Amino acid sequence: MSDQKYAGRQRDAADVVRLAVRACVHILLGGFALLTIVTVAGVLGPMLALDLYTPPVAAWWTVFTAVVVQGVPFLLLGALVSAAVGTLVPDRIFARLLPRSPALAVPVAGAAGVVLPGCECASVPVAGSLIRRGVAPAAALAFLLSAPAINPVVLVATSLAFPGEPMMVVARFVASLVTAVTMGWLWARYGRTKWLRLPTRPATDSGASRAGSFVAGVQHDFLHAGGFLVLGAAAAATFNIAVPRSLVDVFTASAWVSVLLLALLAVVLCVCSEADAFVAASLSGFGPVAQLAFMVVGPMVDLKLFALQAGTFGRDFALRFSSVTWVAAVTSSVFVGWWLL
Repeated sequence: MSDQKYAGRQRDAADVVRLAVRACVHILLGGFALLTIVTVAGVLGPMLALDLYTPPVAAWWTVFTAVVVQGVPFLLLGALVSAAVGTLVPDRIFARLLPRSPALAVPVAGAAGVVLPGCECASVPVAGSLIRRGVAPAAALAFLLSAPAINPVVLVATSLAFPGEPMMVVARFVASLVTAVTMGWLWARYGRTKWLRLPTRPATDSGASRAGSFVAGVQHDFLHAGGFLVLGAAAAATFNIAVPRSLVDVFTASAWVSVLLLALLAVVLCVCSEADAFVAASLSGFGPVAQLAFMVVGPMVDLKLFALQAGTFGRDFALRFSSVTWVAAVTSSVFVGWWLL
């Protein structure tokens, strides 16, 4: 019997070593990919701009390179933190720590996004898992909105994207938390159980080891969100270069129009929350309130999140929840922005 236990422990140790080696390989590949992105964007881009010898192309590469190079490290850090939290923190901890009353559980769950960060792509299945384990839907939805919006990685990235503007970080934190808590309370008051369809199967493979789940989570979050970062950087650079200044002045002349424009742009660009501050900072033609709206709306309402919510909770839920969340996020951004900025 002891020999069998010893052999079993040897197999477990071998599995751990094998998974550790695989994780190191993936980390090295991720570092190589990061180096490749920086090299292509930082070296080949300016060389191509010089060959074409057109100032607009050179300016486009400058904006694109700045957004990508600044955003990728935070994107990788956010993927690592999100995978670690999703792997090491059991869902039952939420059920134990949250108050039973939805009215009290909502602000607690919203504030939990500060210490339990996660990518917006991962927050949807996590919220579904929490509801299946007995957490009040209002609290789970508040956490769904707050986790990708007010976590430490996002706040540090925002402070670096807006150097010398600490109130922008404070405004993003306050506006995002107010939106998440407001939506949780609205669901607790007006939400209907029939609007919420839960998946019949777990969002993750329960048989997978922690190391395997961690590696898979890092791969998914970094590669999936990295593509949206590149697209967002390209769109921001194109917007800065291709749109005439006179047309930008038309939009920025009215504070309401500029806020609504960037709030809609955040829905379309689908930039990850760990990197959207750099995209917002690159849109320097717009005012701080409009930039704040871009950063508050993006992690809560965009096209990829709508698709994830529709697939997880149903299309009727996604339509109602996303539309109301967009209005709440814009309203919160306007009031908090005019108050703090």
